[in-house]
Amino acid sequence: MKKFTIITMIFVLTFLSILMFYEPEVNVGEAGSRYNDFLAPRILYWGSQGQDVKNVQWQLVKWKYLIGDVDGVYGAETYRAVRRFQAKNGLAVDGVVGPSTAAALGITLAGTAAPASAQGINRTGDEYLLARAIHGEARGEPYIGKVAVGAVILNRVRSPIFPNTVAGVIYQPLAFTAVADGQINLTPDKDSIKAARDALNGWDPSYGCLYYWNPATATSRWIWSRKVTLKIGKHWFGI
Repeated sequence: MKKFTIITMIFVLTFLSILMFYEPEVNVGEAGSRYNDFLAPRILYWGSQGQDVKNVQWQLVKWKYLIGDVDGVYGAETYRAVRRFQAKNGLAVDGVVGPSTAAALGITLAGTAAPASAQGINRTGDEYLLARAIHGEARGEPYIGKVAVGAVILNRVRSPIFPNTVAGVIYQPLAFTAVADGQINLTPDKDSIKAARDALNGWDPSYGCLYYWNPATATSRWIWSRKVTLKIGKHWFGI
């Protein structure tokens, strides 16, 4: 009887240990998606569509910032209306509806609610959004080229001729191919995240450039009017 009791206790303790320390295998793609959702809240910009855009439009119509159809398409009129609303309400005027503008409009965007422990991480949010832009625009480029792309975006933020937020610069209409073709939504790799961090910490391999382009794929005639100051990988950088 005593032997049976000891064997039973050993079995129970073994089973409890397995329950305590077992961790189910996590799909890498799933984990990346959750990381992406956590650090990159929902943002609406020129070209966005859906119910969230309709909610924004309804508020803008109600307060007479927008005169037009509530069609769920974030086009030129909505973009200009958002900028008017932001200017009137002391927000960063970038034409992008992120968490701050959405809150001022009195709406909640899908994916903007973060856990309490994640509140107040503006730096982290900008870092991850910048990493997504770097990954979409410069994956496959040398590391210094990734940092240079991030630096160009930050140089635009500081320039009076561009929007004054990271989101505003990245989502400015027709500014970046990665936004137009959806590659901005890819989960960035470790190098892109590190490059974003280095750019935010002040490293600027572009030496103040406001533009970059790939001469093999560039379709804008205007970009060729820029003065080329250096070349890194496949990208030319200019002012």
